[in-house]
Amino acid sequence: MNMPDWSGVSEFVAVAETESFTAASQRLHISTAQVSRQVSALELRLSAKLFHRTTRKVSLTEVGATYYQHCRQVLDGLADAERAISNLQSTPKGKLKITAPITYGERSVAPLVNDFVALYPDLEVQLVLSNRQVDMVDEGFDLAIRLGQLADSRMVAKRLAGRQQYVCAAPSYLTAFGAPYSLAELDRHNCLLGTLDYWRFQEKDKARNIRVTGNLRCNSGPVLLDAALKGLGVVQLPDYYVQQYIDDGRLITLLNQFNEPDDGIWAVYPQNRHLSPKVRLLVDYFVANLGNH
Repeated sequence: MNMPDWSGVSEFVAVAETESFTAASQRLHISTAQVSRQVSALELRLSAKLFHRTTRKVSLTEVGATYYQHCRQVLDGLADAERAISNLQSTPKGKLKITAPITYGERSVAPLVNDFVALYPDLEVQLVLSNRQVDMVDEGFDLAIRLGQLADSRMVAKRLAGRQQYVCAAPSYLTAFGAPYSLAELDRHNCLLGTLDYWRFQEKDKARNIRVTGNLRCNSGPVLLDAALKGLGVVQLPDYYVQQYIDDGRLITLLNQFNEPDDGIWAVYPQNRHLSPKVRLLVDYFVANLGNH
């Protein structure tokens, strides 16, 4: 089945409604000659005369009047379709399944998701907080929030906000044990460990992983933060854990000259999955608001 050729239809309708090729060209923001060519080509294709033309007036023929009624319905239908898509984008509906790391999700992602649901109550959102690297395709996730360096090339990533890692310690610890001024000096300090045995730095534009040791290990950022605030050791944590304590002086930053570049907070989705309007709207909402959290 051949698809209809819609070329010339908009020009024809504009002339029919304005009764003037010049007025139609002004409405469509194209030249009068182009309007005339399109309408003539349409008449040739239909093998029908659509207008009576005189030097003073343009009016529809009987065939033209019938054709206009049908074309007007089609254009009205297209306008309705565009409005429907616009409404879907501005008032999203349906299910959204999102995952984020536990602590960052509780602190920053979940409040924004809750605000988003308040704005669009027709959505049905499932937010899964997990430090496990979920399989988005197999487990049916629409969107994942991930932190730092990304490894999965099968995913498309959109940067939402910055993330800076800081090495820091409480003034009480530094008074008792001094401050490290080089990466090698970390070997002489009690380093509070997370899931990894090393901390990441950059020296002379090259990434370096420095192995550290200490008497406390925990896979929870808030626990390590609490230990650092109590003067138990040196810690490396992202800014969203420590920034307020750095600002009020309860933590002192160390080795800033070796900090890695900002490694980012990302919205991630499968590259073979079309980004639906509701997911795109949520991503844009995160971009606009995540830095405030």
